Amino acid sequence: MAAHRSGPLKQHNKAHKGWRHRGRGSAQRDGKGHIELKVLCKKVRKELSRVDQRHRASQLRKQKKEAVLAEKRQLGSKDGAPHQVLVVPLHNRISLPEALRLLQDRDTGTVHLQEWENTHRFVLLCPRLKHRWFFTSAKPGDLHTVLDMAKVADTILFLLDPLEGWDSTGDYCLSCLFAQGLPTYTLAVQGVSGLPPKKQLDSRKKLSKVVEKRFPNDKLFLLDSQQEAGMLLRQLANQKQRHLAFRDRRAYLFAYAVDFVPSEESNLVGTLKISGYVRGQTLNVNSLLHIIGYGDFQMKQIDAPLDPFPLNPRVIKSQKDPGIGMEICATEVVADMEEDLKVLMKADPGRQESLQTEVIPDPMDGEQTWPTEEELSEAKDLKESSKLVKKVPKGTSSYQAEWILDEGGESSGEGDDYDDTEHENFMEEESQDESSEEEEDCETMTIGESVRDDLYDEKMDEEAEEKMLEKYKQERLEEMFPDEMDTPRDVAARIRFQKYRGLKSFRTSPWDPKENLPRDYARIFQFQNFTNSRRRVFKEIEEKEAEGAEVGWYVTLHVSEVPVSVVGDFRQGTPLIVFSLLPHEQKMSVLNMVVSRSPGNTEPVKAKEELIFHCGFRRFRASPLFSQHTAADKHKFQRFLTADAAFVATVYAPITFPPASVLLFKQKSNGMHSLIATGHLLSVDPDRMVIKRVVLSGHPFKIFTKMAVVRYMFFSREDVLWFKPVELRTKWGRRGHIKEPLGTHGHMKCTFDGKLKSQDTVLMNLYKRVFPKWTYDPYVPEPVPWVKSEISSTMPEVDME
Repeated sequence: MAAHRSGPLKQHNKAHKGWRHRGRGSAQRDGKGHIELKVLCKKVRKELSRVDQRHRASQLRKQKKEAVLAEKRQLGSKDGAPHQVLVVPLHNRISLPEALRLLQDRDTGTVHLQEWENTHRFVLLCPRLKHRWFFTSAKPGDLHTVLDMAKVADTILFLLDPLEGWDSTGDYCLSCLFAQGLPTYTLAVQGVSGLPPKKQLDSRKKLSKVVEKRFPNDKLFLLDSQQEAGMLLRQLANQKQRHLAFRDRRAYLFAYAVDFVPSEESNLVGTLKISGYVRGQTLNVNSLLHIIGYGDFQMKQIDAPLDPFPLNPRVIKSQKDPGIGMEICATEVVADMEEDLKVLMKADPGRQESLQTEVIPDPMDGEQTWPTEEELSEAKDLKESSKLVKKVPKGTSSYQAEWILDEGGESSGEGDDYDDTEHENFMEEESQDESSEEEEDCETMTIGESVRDDLYDEKMDEEAEEKMLEKYKQERLEEMFPDEMDTPRDVAARIRFQKYRGLKSFRTSPWDPKENLPRDYARIFQFQNFTNSRRRVFKEIEEKEAEGAEVGWYVTLHVSEVPVSVVGDFRQGTPLIVFSLLPHEQKMSVLNMVVSRSPGNTEPVKAKEELIFHCGFRRFRASPLFSQHTAADKHKFQRFLTADAAFVATVYAPITFPPASVLLFKQKSNGMHSLIATGHLLSVDPDRMVIKRVVLSGHPFKIFTKMAVVRYMFFSREDVLWFKPVELRTKWGRRGHIKEPLGTHGHMKCTFDGKLKSQDTVLMNLYKRVFPKWTYDPYVPEPVPWVKSEISSTMPEVDME
């Protein structure tokens, strides 16, 4: 009789877990007399009821709403700083003076004009709207000025063309602004009323489709009449503000007026008096200031003059001539400022931040001092306890035996007269390609200019063409044969690559980050824990009440030891922008930035070329290293900045706390600056190791199953013996090692883990750590303004269909 077997639907009861149930005595013994609570009340667990949760959520919403409204009311009010608006025309057909004339509505409020060289600035005071604006302008061709002014602007007003929206220059400017970080912005269209009535609606529909690519769900405002300008002003005053992290944690100031007092020693250096409104955070006189484009400076004192642009000025207007009344008001304000000028704070030498940017290295640091008797006895005991047994030739003394390496040991020379990175050419010139003229300019061109090309060669720089061609060839070879290098025949390989070493595994093999550091590392500062230091500094900003000039105050800063060229540039129309520095931000260290290649630029960019950086609020020049962006402790060096992935640029630069956006520009031979990469600041870490790899290749000459004779990797027997401990690999995945040299011409017998193919290539990987060049320069010369014909060769045209 067959036994009964249960089916798959039989019920299986859960087994009893007896180990979970304990008696009261065992619980008391384990808890040493403390019995845990069986059920925690809601107050202990901090759990709220459903009604309390809804009430708390409504309170949080109310607090956020009140904070947004308070920010709107503070900006541009009588107690806050004027609402700073940057006007940027994005097309060459836009009339900037006409747009500013419409915004200068004297019926709406009082207008104070400030005209410098090629710049238009004015302050608009509107008591009816209880708001005051400060309008500045910048053309897209003046790229660095647009980027610097966008760092401190509350709102950017983009002026669009009704037919095309923006041209190639405007599109290039938008790409840079988006990479840096946009504050609050508004879009206005100029010239719609000048179109025929039937085309106005069609142009607005086409323009909306074009704008949607860059500004999705944003409304377009018209700017053709005084009424439309009034509506635009209301929009600027009421829209929600967007924040930029790098400026919200620092005090910053846009200079309205500048005065220079030369020092007694020299007329080239003196005290610079900068007047403006404090924004961002409270400004302390003991902190350092960074003037964009010029460097870091100290303050002597902060004055608190009267506000030159009060929202409700005391003006006695004449009924016959209201203009005379405005002039009388301006003179009265200047007189009151001179009378009521008071000193707000003076710098305390004991609490003032130092301008020291580098560590002064001690040449005797690390030198061996004379040991004590205790140290000598300890060393003797340690030496006797750590004696090793070695096989040495007959007649070898004990001193000579200490210097004999074990089998498989490695050694590296101290000097390296041959460094392949030092012999590479890092030229910054680029060929100038002639672009086609615009359609509207074709009517003015003569037949001879449009047909003849005999003058084309006169404008071409043949030397620059050859250098650029050589760089393109090097980039192509690096892409086809990454890190491969021919073994030199005039220099022994053991001398040429004496700084390199072999690694069993690039990912897991150990490498000490403090080993063989260059002398420049003795000049920099390093955090014990950068993340904790950054968190502590930001926490102090949020919690600690700082002393100094509050946000919205009109102050005059006395900055010491400033070169006279700063005043000259300001009077020529260059904006003067000042940022306060957080603790340690004046000190030099190693900055690592994650960057990606700009899609519109295809020119080869080699490592250690001098580039122009916009890192947060700073602008400087430096020569970066490029490396892979990985989570390992070692990062492979990249000879070129390619467009296939994100890389890390490493430079010597002042400490900057992230978050901060990064833009990389390259100066061309004609003086123009082209955007090559964008990204963000990763960390301040000198211990981040950038490892350069060199691949030596050889060819199999004779193959015997798993053994082969390889040639052309080395050309001397001594080199084969020197690199014998290094592991070999092949392009088809085989691994092996050198067994012995054959002859005196570099042939060697090698064994592999499998049969070698005749078409395979034998490779040897060698590694060394590389460091950036110390070429930091805070001064960046003004570039040649961009024009459409130049940008069209580097940036793609905007599709307006």
